[in-house]
Amino acid sequence: MSYLSVSTWSLHRLLGPLRWTQWDQETGSHITREQDQPQVLSLLELPAEASSRGYSAVEVCHFHFPSTEPDYLQELRQQFEASGISFDTLLLDYGDLSSADEKRRMADYRLVQHWIEAAAQAGAKRIRVIAGDSPAYDEEALQRAAARLSELQEYASVRGVQVVTENFRPLTSTGANCLRLLEKGHHSFRMITDFGNFTGQAKYDEISMTLPYSVSVHAKAHYDDAGIPDEPEFRSCLEQLKATGYNGAVVLIYDGPGDMWEGLERIRRIVEPYL
Repeated sequence: MSYLSVSTWSLHRLLGPLRWTQWDQETGSHITREQDQPQVLSLLELPAEASSRGYSAVEVCHFHFPSTEPDYLQELRQQFEASGISFDTLLLDYGDLSSADEKRRMADYRLVQHWIEAAAQAGAKRIRVIAGDSPAYDEEALQRAAARLSELQEYASVRGVQVVTENFRPLTSTGANCLRLLEKGHHSFRMITDFGNFTGQAKYDEISMTLPYSVSVHAKAHYDDAGIPDEPEFRSCLEQLKATGYNGAVVLIYDGPGDMWEGLERIRRIVEPYL
């Protein structure tokens, strides 16, 4: 059966500073830019809080980790285990494995390996790795990304972690490209389908195309200025879960105004009948 999960992005105004990874072209290295945010809840407290609110799993964005030191990762793992909630996916929100710049591509590759190690130590089942920022029509970029993702899956599998990618950023902005990427990688890695990342008239067909290869769905609605979801449009996305027989995590995504837990409850009421 499918089950209810939540992403830390949906709580980013509650979990403290965001630590964004960037590539510095001048120095040819990674830098971290910290964005201040209130901390109402620590990442270590989140598993118990999510469990108390009826969630079965959590996805954690990499920029919410205050540390990747072994002691901290072990403590986070223990908090998930104690709460009886699954740490489904570590969402690595940086990387371009499709880049033609070999120095950048290999530096990103090594960074992904670092986060795979962190995912394994923290007990995450999966890590989401971005395929790339290259244009969707760039066939060579698609091949580069597929090759690196396959290699990373081999690296991760030894550590008990599954690599997944997502219809996120330009290279995987179309359903057709997502399927071609999977084929070029010999289906060694899997997908996350995000409702909000396909656009245009083909959106629902593209969701339907990628769901059979997806282990997680980001249930992201369109919101008005008051944080009220466009329910008919959102239901059109959710109907694809039924149509394809999807069976996996349904991750609530809320980034509207106001209280984030309340915003999550508004979309939860719409999602739950589809689980």
